[in-house]
This record gives sequence, C-alpha cells and structure tokens, in this order.
Amino acid sequence: MSAPLIEALGVGRRYGDYVALKGVNLRVEPGETVAIVGPNGAGKTTLVNVLTGLLTPSEGSVRFRGADIAGVGPVRLARLGMARAFQLVQVFPELTVAETIAVGALSKLGRGRRMLASLGADREVRAKVEEVAAIFGLGPALRRPARELPQGQKKLLDVASAFALSPTVILLDEPTSGVATADKHGIMTTLMEAARRAGVEALLLVEHDIDLVETYASRVVGLRGGEVLADLPVRDFFADEGVTSALVGRRTAKAAPH
Repeated sequence: MSAPLIEALGVGRRYGDYVALKGVNLRVEPGETVAIVGPNGAGKTTLVNVLTGLLTPSEGSVRFRGADIAGVGPVRLARLGMARAFQLVQVFPELTVAETIAVGALSKLGRGRRMLASLGADREVRAKVEEVAAIFGLGPALRRPARELPQGQKKLLDVASAFALSPTVILLDEPTSGVATADKHGIMTTLMEAARRAGVEALLLVEHDIDLVETYASRVVGLRGGEVLADLPVRDFFADEGVTSALVGRRTAKAAPH
C-alpha cells in the first residue's frame, strides 16, 4: 500500500506551557478535499503551519509522500509538491496580476534570485503565468495592478500564485474570507475546477463557512482544544448533531452553489 500524500502521526505543539496541538493524527489520500474546522482557538492555524513546514512539531511527525517534512519551510515544501496560498496581494500590492502569479512560477523553476526581471524575456515563465491566469479567469487582467482587483478576484489571485507552483497538494486557508456571500460559491467552484484542470491530487481547506464545507469537502476533520474531535466523511459529519454543535455551532440553511 502506498504512503498517503500527507500523514501526521501523534503531532503535538506547545508554546511554553500552552498546548496548541495534542496527539493529532491525520491522513490525506489522493482525490480527497479535506476541510479542517473548529471554533476559534481550536488549533487550526497551528496545524496548518505544522503541515506546511512553518512550524516544527513538539512531538510526533509529519510526512509528505512518506518523507519527513517537519519544519522544512514552505519554499522547499512547495518544490516537493505541497503549496499553500499566501496573501501576496497584501504583501506586494504594487505587483501586477502577471507578476504576482510569476512569483510562484519562478520559485518552482528555481529562479527565485532572478525574480521578476526574467518575466518579460522568459518564455517558460510567461507561458506558465498565462496558463494559470486562464484557469482562474484572470487573463484579461494580467497587466493590471493586483491592488485594483475586486476582492473576489484578489482571493483568486492569491490561490493562482500557489497553483503556479504546480503542486500535488494545495492548502487553502480561508479562501473566501472578506468576500461577499453571494460570490463565495462562485469562487469555490472556480477553485475546485482549477484544481481538477491543474492535476492537483488533494486539497486541504480551512474554512469557517460551513455551507462551503458541506458543499465542497469530501471529509471533515474537526479540532477542539488542540485535539481531533471528529474525522468523518462530510455526510456523516453533518448528520451528527452533537459533533456539529461542538465544532461549528449553530448552522444556517445551506445555500445552493452557483
């Protein structure tokens, strides 16, 4: 049996006396969209940072395709095939859409030191930028400063820059935060279709909007107090009122995807 794409075994993380994660076990297999949910302070952000190499676990191990990745950092991890969407539009607001996507493409190609100076002349980079922009419907805005985009397109651009790394697995942390409710399903539909077209094998999704979790996830991992309280197929998760009440609180009526 082949190793899972991602595997966390007995992962713990402490900050002094504070225990942020305790005994977390997690497996992500090809074809899955795994949502990580839980109340504020549950340990979601810490778990994401451990899984993406920003933090080293205090206990346990984290593996990607069978290799130990604890604390390797997001740049090296992206080259191995796991990418995380960062909010580059906020970090580099003066970059154009093309330049923002190129940050990921250049890193994947090992040309980070040349950075954006090579964008105009490098056919391989330019082709990748145009390919990713087309997937996300951003082709007409390539020369536009990223800060001028509507909020929904800014979120898509953040994710597009991660897709430019050609990842096997991508982690999306609140990809629809700050977006109007009416636009959220449209953004998620675009992201899921982009993942399919780009050959992404699995998605990890941290999302507070429970309607989106129910619509797009195949499995739900629920954290509370730094521990895994539930790890269930999405239908079973939402069928258990005790679990949903403990992890996501009161639910509203489910919205239909666009």
